[in-house]
Amino acid sequence: MAFSDIEYRAVPPPPALAEFVESFWMLINHSDDAQPVVIVPDGRIDVFFALSATEPYHVTLLGLQNRPDAQTILPRTTMFAISWRLLAADCLLPVPVADLLDGGCHLPPDFLGMSAEDLRDFDGFCARVAARITPLLPAKIDPRHRRLFDLLYASDGGLTVEALATAAGWSSRQINRYFTRQFGLSLKAYGNILRFRASLPQLREGRLFPEENFADQAHFIREIRKYTGVAPKELARNKNDRFIQLSALPKK
Repeated sequence: MAFSDIEYRAVPPPPALAEFVESFWMLINHSDDAQPVVIVPDGRIDVFFALSATEPYHVTLLGLQNRPDAQTILPRTTMFAISWRLLAADCLLPVPVADLLDGGCHLPPDFLGMSAEDLRDFDGFCARVAARITPLLPAKIDPRHRRLFDLLYASDGGLTVEALATAAGWSSRQINRYFTRQFGLSLKAYGNILRFRASLPQLREGRLFPEENFADQAHFIREIRKYTGVAPKELARNKNDRFIQLSALPKK
């Protein structure tokens, strides 16, 4: 089975949620066959609301990934999801994200007041979760956090820890302590994931040389291998659509 059997759609959140939510998205496997895939890191924290032909409705929180993860998209799966930005971990997520590095946990099936019935209509799902997140937004946000994450995302991880710390008004030691405690990995490690994510469009186009602040070709190859388990050439070929990054799936 190839991704012709997979329906994927993503929409941005309302502007009031944009600092906390990257997108709402859906993935549906219309086939009766399972799809083995390797999910590669993309720097997002995801909450999945899902059911399939073989599993009942459930809600899962997936923390940050720092390595490739072999998974299977089950037959007749319907999955709606919220992809959170890091700022949400400070105030909107129900469990510590640092404990979920390269892993996840189940959430109560009524998280955000949702149920299996909400998986019938993606547009309705987006409207309902947005309405339920909005009252939970904090009245105040630490300006250092806001500035840090704005720069991280805008630069695709291309700025040094020192540059980020200076711009955010923190010391490098403080900022790294915060990052490790809150997310389970260092600021530098997270920046590397964002830089890897930004390199995927060029790889899909067959451009196998670094364009995203990698030191040289050898560094580029090492980083691609770290996050996918294969060399850039094999990732670009992506035989049978085996490697996916959820934020980079083709939209229909």
